[in-house]
Amino acid sequence: MSANFRQRLGFDEANGALRDGDTRYVMLREDSLMGMFRRLPGPARADALEAFAASVAEHGTRSAARYRAADGDAGDLLATIAATAAQLGWGLWRFSRTDAGELKLEVENSPFANGYGDSPRAVCAPIAGMFEAVASIVFDAPMQVEEELCAAAGATLCRFSAQARRP
Repeated sequence: MSANFRQRLGFDEANGALRDGDTRYVMLREDSLMGMFRRLPGPARADALEAFAASVAEHGTRSAARYRAADGDAGDLLATIAATAAQLGWGLWRFSRTDAGELKLEVENSPFANGYGDSPRAVCAPIAGMFEAVASIVFDAPMQVEEELCAAAGATLCRFSAQARRP
């Protein structure tokens, strides 16, 4: 996109709002947000993280589609998403494609893993949701994302893969 994300942000102090065009954003401490999930019992936590990923996928699709329309191709879209993620504080994103044509994402310094703390399971649901939105646009098909590695679960980074959604 022509302007980077931070340049597009508008701070409307009179109304207490932070916006990129019509999209409103909110700033939260990572530990405050992820602490909510940490406090839920196991089954409820899994359901809440899944719902969080689905919500980000649904709403993130609008942002990714807007970026794609402005950028024109998948390579530019991936570069825009990686740059925007860093500007949002969502860590450092690196996309890659496998020889089989799959899309992968590695994230260093995930605020969701960091904010959650140690976990036996992956917790970066918002990243998984946004990656699902982006991969669905890149492949023009419904995609399914798996978090293969998570820094909260002891990995050095978080790694995701996207595959075509099974019926």
